Amino acid sequence: MNSMDTVAGVFQTKEAAQRAAADLNRVGIPPDSVNLLLPGASAKQLHSIPTSDTEQPGVGGAIGGAVGGALGIAGGFELGIAVSTLIPGVGPILAAGIAGAALLGIGGAAGGAAAGSAVDVNTTEGVPADEIFFYEDALRQGHSLVIVLARDEGQAAAARQSLAQSGAESLDVARESWWVGLRDAEAETYSAKGRNFEQDHATYRAGFEAALRPEFRGKSYIQAMDSLGAAYRDLWNTEPFRHGFERGQVYFEGRQTAPRASASGVRS
Repeated sequence: MNSMDTVAGVFQTKEAAQRAAADLNRVGIPPDSVNLLLPGASAKQLHSIPTSDTEQPGVGGAIGGAVGGALGIAGGFELGIAVSTLIPGVGPILAAGIAGAALLGIGGAAGGAAAGSAVDVNTTEGVPADEIFFYEDALRQGHSLVIVLARDEGQAAAARQSLAQSGAESLDVARESWWVGLRDAEAETYSAKGRNFEQDHATYRAGFEAALRPEFRGKSYIQAMDSLGAAYRDLWNTEPFRHGFERGQVYFEGRQTAPRASASGVRS
């Protein structure tokens, strides 16, 4: 599979995300490169999507064909696959786009089969593993996402410009805002152990964020050591990284049970 650049935009409302997806199509980004993730799908939406032509409707299914009308997307923009699912700690999600079945690891085998050769369910079509949590977190806060799997830098640049003009917050900005909100508490906890947070900050944060990656969730540091060694060759076997990883585990577990914001921003 060719390398792809992932360009993501975070929107406050579903409607803004839908318009942005349509605008991407108008500036030449092909529909099969665009994915739309919407939080708060209704029970009716979740249970009305069949898993195949012969199976009964149910959660976690995938359908082929145009879903532009069902999602109310402006301008006749059409996406090839729709997937609905419940993500622990996030809630009901509706994903659209040819890679929507694999994005975030939702949709399971049915989603991968429906998407066909255009989606590699094991690699999620180039979506970096260390970004998955931040997609989930944006959805959990009631925000919507437009994610472009750009085929080259030119397409990526066009996508960034279009999303910015549509009013998107970049994933990098969202990620930094998230860490700013956590940093003081993490610094206090780490410093209480007699350690220098400012000195160890980068390594500590790398360990914290590593614990949020899908492949490390639910695993202790000892259980994850071999894989951590491969992914973080120069950092994994350091005390700051280990402390950060262990704190990241605690944080993730808390996020799984904390109240979720609705699409309007109200905690539910």
